[in-house]
Amino acid sequence: MASAMLNIYIIIINNSTARFGVVLFFLLGVLAGGVVLPTGSFAQTAPGADELKAYRGLHAAAAKGDLDAIGRLVSAGAGLNERDGHGRTPLMVAAHQQKHDAARALIKVGADLNALDSARYDVLTISAVLNDVEMVKLAIASGANTGLVTSPYEGTALIAAAHLGHVEVVRALITGKAPLDHVNNLAWTALIEAIVLGDGGPRHVATLRALVEAGANLNIPDGNGVSPLRLARQRGFREMVRILEKAGARP
Repeated sequence: MASAMLNIYIIIINNSTARFGVVLFFLLGVLAGGVVLPTGSFAQTAPGADELKAYRGLHAAAAKGDLDAIGRLVSAGAGLNERDGHGRTPLMVAAHQQKHDAARALIKVGADLNALDSARYDVLTISAVLNDVEMVKLAIASGANTGLVTSPYEGTALIAAAHLGHVEVVRALITGKAPLDHVNNLAWTALIEAIVLGDGGPRHVATLRALVEAGANLNIPDGNGVSPLRLARQRGFREMVRILEKAGARP
């Protein structure tokens, strides 16, 4: 794990467009021996056991999926978008806990789908990282902004899902008109993240294929001017190379 984290750190430090603060955080994480996750899931924090126990009102009802309590509290005027100590709304808590019916109830009465928590994550990105396809589809169908810029990396839900190889979430976001070629502050698109943060296995190959078939730009380079095709070749990801070459990617 330490070796993998160091490799990620080296990739980022070599990227000339990476933000200093992001690089510094990675450096501190590596030096501290901690596990630091790259884009998408980095800094996304679910409520801990103590927080869940301490919740009251709508946050508690959302965490438990208690629809009756949600109805009573909303009727009594509870704040739909009230924040906990990490900036999470009740809807975000429902997303973290994968309480779909609770989320549906909160959305129906006007909960803000596009609110950001203290680490700049929204319901859609939270659910994308969790590989919660049902919640992702619910959020999109309810009007969530699939192009919202989220996370300390200024990415999107699609970039987060591509990084993790959550191919069904990627497909749902593509259907929901998520921007295919957004570039985060590491100078990576969703296509590049599927390569450089993927393992070249079936999930990331399927993710790359879905992005290519949807019309993602095959030739946007990383911050060092290296093309997606070259990145895939460098890593020996033969199936990704084959897909990119067949689609006409430039070296």
